[in-house]
Amino acid sequence: MTKKMISTLVLLAATCALLYAASAPTVTVDSSRHGNLASAQQSIVAAWQSINTAQQENRNHLGGHAEKAKDLLNQANQEIQYAANSADNR
Repeated sequence: MTKKMISTLVLLAATCALLYAASAPTVTVDSSRHGNLASAQQSIVAAWQSINTAQQENRNHLGGHAEKAKDLLNQANQEIQYAANSADNR
């Protein structure tokens, strides 16, 4: 392998790692204020991670459905944050 190929592969791996980190949902709700909503977000994070593992184990041969499920989990996670914000602003 040439140095240029190695550099390209390293850059690609770093980019993939950043994309993974950026797209994974996180718990953003304060559990001391909204325990149930924070718990729901924790469940979403766990589900997203399980789907990600399934994609890796199946070499992404899941017909795009796993990626769609991850997108929906991200949407649900955002809606939970909106719910907490609404409760805080009432």
